Amino acid sequence: MFISNAFAQAAAAPSAQSSLLSMLPLVLMFVVLYFVMIRPQMKRQKEHRKMIEALGKGDEVITAGGLLGKISKVGEVYVGLEITDGVEVQVQRSSVVQVLPKGSLKG
Repeated sequence: MFISNAFAQAAAAPSAQSSLLSMLPLVLMFVVLYFVMIRPQMKRQKEHRKMIEALGKGDEVITAGGLLGKISKVGEVYVGLEITDGVEVQVQRSSVVQVLPKGSLKG
């Protein structure tokens, strides 16, 4: 008596074009993420791997822990690092973060 009848309204089916347009921002975000974050990180890893492979006896290096020294022995996984006269430590090759120019440690 006081309540009127409610009728459901038919919803239009979403078209294929509108669903593609709604996915476009998500795809664009992944493309930007790739070029801003992933690609530069992969490039840095490749350069570091190349530097590690090129390490040789006599190179002056800095490790991730902050040790500076001259490489005295080169192995597959470890390198011998002479940090001062007569003091040699072994560090992992992957912990070397930078190769210094020759003569940097004489100061």
